[in-house]
Amino acid sequence: MVKKRLYQNIVGEILQLIDEGTFPPGSRLPGERELAERFDVSRVTIREAEIALEALGYITIKTGSGAYVQSRSPDAVGALPDVTAFELTAARAVIEAEAAALAAANMTDAGLAELQALIDAMSVAHPNGNDEGDDIDRQFHLAIARMSGNPVVEFTVQSLWRIRNELPQVRKVYASVCVTDAKARTDEHAAILEALRHRDPSAARAAMREHFQRLFEAMLVATENNALEEVKRKIGEDRQRFMVTTKI
Repeated sequence: MVKKRLYQNIVGEILQLIDEGTFPPGSRLPGERELAERFDVSRVTIREAEIALEALGYITIKTGSGAYVQSRSPDAVGALPDVTAFELTAARAVIEAEAAALAAANMTDAGLAELQALIDAMSVAHPNGNDEGDDIDRQFHLAIARMSGNPVVEFTVQSLWRIRNELPQVRKVYASVCVTDAKARTDEHAAILEALRHRDPSAARAAMREHFQRLFEAMLVATENNALEEVKRKIGEDRQRFMVTTKI
C-alpha cells in the first residue's frame, strides 16, 4: 500500500498557515516542541517538515535561533505562479496528454506493471478519497511523465503537481472534487493504462484528455455548488439580522 509520509501533511499545514498570514515573511516559526503539540506529531516529524520547507525555499533554518519564513518574490527561482485550479487543469490537459502519447511509444512491460500496481492501490484506497489516494494519483501521473523518456516533460509535470499541491486555492478545489469522485478517478486512470498497454499514442493521448475533461467539468460543478452554499449562508445571516431588528 502506498502511504503519504506524515511530514508531508505537516508541510501542507504549515504552508497554509504561511499563505493565510499566520506566519508572515520574516517571522519566526514556533519551536519544534510547540509545533509538535499543535499538530499532534513528534518533534522528529516537525524537523523533517522544516527540512522540506527549507529545500522548497519557504523557510530558512538558523542554527541556535530557529526557522524563519522567507520572502518569496514572484520571479524567484522555484516560486509558483498565482493561478486558478482551472488554469492549471487546462495546462495539465495539454502537457500530460502529450506525455501519455510519448509514454505509449516507449512503454515497457516493467512500466505497465508499475502502473498496474498503482491502479490496484488506488482502487482499494478509501472510497471517499483521502491523502493516500491523492499521493497514488500523483505517483501515477509522474510515472507516465518519467516513462515519456523526455526529462523536460518529466520536470514540467513535476512542476504542475507542485502547483496542484502547494497553492491553497488550487488544492482546495481539487480536494472538493477528488473526495467525491474517487471511483471515477480510478476508472479514468484504468482507461489511460489500457491505452498504454496497447502502445497506442493516439488512444493514450485521448484517454488522458478525457480524464482532464471530466475533472474540469466536476470542478465547475463543485465551484458552483460552493458558491450557492455561500449565497445561502449569507442570506441566512441577513434573515437573522432582519428578524432581530424587527423585534427591537
